[in-house]
Amino acid sequence: MAEMTAGTTGDRDRVSAEPGAAGSKGLRQGALGLVSSIVIGTASVAPAYSLAATLGFVVAAVGLQSPVVMILAFVPMFLIAFGYQGLNEADPDCGTTFTWGARTFGPRTGWLGGWAIIAADIIVMANLAQIAGGYGFQLVGANGLAASPGWTEVAGIVWIVVMTVICYIGIEVSVWLQRVLLTVELLMLLVLSVVALAKVYSGSAPAGSIHVAASWFNPFDIGSFSALTSGLLLAVFIYWGWDTAVSINEETKDSAKTPGRAAVLSTILLLVTYALVTVAAQAFAGVDDKGSGLANPDNSGDVLSGLGTSVFGSAGFGWFLSKLLVFMVLTSASASTQTTIMPTARTSLSMATHKAIPARFGRVHPRFQTPTWSTIGMGLASVAFYAALTKISNNVLGDSILSLGLAIAFYYGLTGLACFWYYLPLVRRGRRYGKTLWLRCVLPLLGALILFAFFGYACHVFWASDYGSTYWTLPFSPHWAIGGVFLTGIGALVLGIPLMLIYRFVRPGFFRGETIPKSNALTTPLPAGNPDGPADQLAG
Repeated sequence: MAEMTAGTTGDRDRVSAEPGAAGSKGLRQGALGLVSSIVIGTASVAPAYSLAATLGFVVAAVGLQSPVVMILAFVPMFLIAFGYQGLNEADPDCGTTFTWGARTFGPRTGWLGGWAIIAADIIVMANLAQIAGGYGFQLVGANGLAASPGWTEVAGIVWIVVMTVICYIGIEVSVWLQRVLLTVELLMLLVLSVVALAKVYSGSAPAGSIHVAASWFNPFDIGSFSALTSGLLLAVFIYWGWDTAVSINEETKDSAKTPGRAAVLSTILLLVTYALVTVAAQAFAGVDDKGSGLANPDNSGDVLSGLGTSVFGSAGFGWFLSKLLVFMVLTSASASTQTTIMPTARTSLSMATHKAIPARFGRVHPRFQTPTWSTIGMGLASVAFYAALTKISNNVLGDSILSLGLAIAFYYGLTGLACFWYYLPLVRRGRRYGKTLWLRCVLPLLGALILFAFFGYACHVFWASDYGSTYWTLPFSPHWAIGGVFLTGIGALVLGIPLMLIYRFVRPGFFRGETIPKSNALTTPLPAGNPDGPADQLAG
């Protein structure tokens, strides 16, 4: 592999001289297998953290139908996972949506897709840091510090720094830590669900508990379409993050097949986990907006902490389990902090390698074989955004979660649409039907359409000034009051446009298609050992 040395940093970071080829960026090849990729994909979603931060909002939106909303939100994620699988088989590049969007639709679309990934990850880091900081203090019994916005912010920043260092040291260290944390996380969620359901049906649950009913799984019992859509937008966030399994494709064994399989399997594992926990939590605590009910605004930002104490008790072994649950949510948020840094660093690494952003972001550590500037840059940007958001928003958790749905729907939808468009020529030429038609065209396209519909409706809803905890008024006529959630989500995406236009004049080569030429499944050079092209590499 041809390499050249660039920069003046002490570790003499390496920069690839052959942009675009999988494995040409200096990352550690073959470091991960299928199990490790599933661990990374699932841990990136942070099931415990996602439930703690979001389940209460979902219940407030749709009430007893929360379990069916969790199932319905899985559908577009599962469909888009097939899009990731198909595009990864054709082009296993760690830039994922950036690379595939540029190859399918052109450089501007690809650039904005890559920017959406970076923007979404930076926004969610504020949420992750808030959870990690608060739970860290709760774990050691410092509830006063946990309630202090200032000290929680300091603790959250420390978590971001620690996770950035771990990602810098190496992906194998990261995966080892993720395996341990994810095992504890899933086991504790299972124990919580089983104990909660056992108490409900033994009659030892507190007042307000209810038995599981078939109507919980009927979407037509939801009061309005608006409520259904709001619940789905929140639940889509709960599933977001499994694409990390694909963003580490260049460090995976059998990079054309393993990451895609891991993405699909991760979404299925998440579905089972979320459905079980949602049913158990709803049965135990009920959906009231008072007391211990899941819809109580006092509980909505942190469902699992109070639920764990109610389920396990506060004395003896129950106290230990409730503390372990707090530790689990803390490690879940911390793990997701780590696995959020990883895909963002690799997206910017790929963008730099393809000359779409400054070359320094394409540097890779010669010993650790991890992105250097991209990893550190992600950590610094996350700290800056978190500090800024805490100064202007009264509700970091709620506002950041809600605004995330826009960026997620955009780049996931773009990926599904790119897969459809990339493989469509094979179907048009009559060369491939069956798996190619359904798994590479119909299902990804359907997932993309669902997510783009969510995107459009969310823009309409989030625009309202009373949506979220902040709003901004235009300083000029007509002086509209615009919701802060809308401005955070759309503003983060729109910010990419002037940045793209500026860099287009600085280094126009990428934008002329010189580093990533447009292609499709008929025009792309065939992979070695595959005489019929990428369509024959479908995972079983």
